[in-house]
Amino acid sequence: MNAIKKLGVLVLLMLMPAMAIASGAGVHLDKAPVDLKDKVSLQRGAKFFTSNCLACHGAAYMRYNRLKDIGMTDEDIKLLLPEGSKPGSTMQAAMDSNSAKLAFGTAPPDLSVIARSRGQDWLYTFLRSFYADSKSPNGSNNAVFPNVGMPNILAGLQGGQELRVESHDGRETKKLELVAPGTMAAAEFDATIGDLTNYLVYMGEPAKLVRYRLGYIVLGFLAILFVLVYALKKEYWKDIH
Repeated sequence: MNAIKKLGVLVLLMLMPAMAIASGAGVHLDKAPVDLKDKVSLQRGAKFFTSNCLACHGAAYMRYNRLKDIGMTDEDIKLLLPEGSKPGSTMQAAMDSNSAKLAFGTAPPDLSVIARSRGQDWLYTFLRSFYADSKSPNGSNNAVFPNVGMPNILAGLQGGQELRVESHDGRETKKLELVAPGTMAAAEFDATIGDLTNYLVYMGEPAKLVRYRLGYIVLGFLAILFVLVYALKKEYWKDIH
């Protein structure tokens, strides 16, 4: 019995880091509108990613020509290619890592598998949770990732947010409030970040839906094989029983 308890404690300790990341350090995470079958959303997310995120971040494990898998044509892909790049090139950041480190204090992470390491709900909430902070070197902070080095490049689209701390029955509640409108309405901005999150999830495992389809095919084959093997077994043993 003691051995079982020790094993349970060990498993819990092993899971605690993952649980902490998933929970966003105690911050409520909004549900990300991810649908890998929605190719139109994925295409919008890919266009937003290449035009806004690749300035600082890279996606070293993703090639531009893989965008054909989400329904983009060769002409569509050419419009996204940086000067000097080819369709088979990987998505490299426009800013080199040394310059980025000098500008932000640390090199921006590669985003190829960021959705798999952080989680889709975490990303969706994080990208919508920047607020003005005069104490921060870049003038902004994030409710999900406090003191993050990334500046709020989305402020022009979302608008300016401020962090309000309210006290109720001795408990503090933090809430983000939009104080200056951006070029997008709130619903439009959320939809845009949803498309971006959808694309980041796709980029983390482009063959995910293919893997699912193959899994269903294999399960179907095994089910049919089970029926045939069971019928064969009945045929072999019918004279003995």
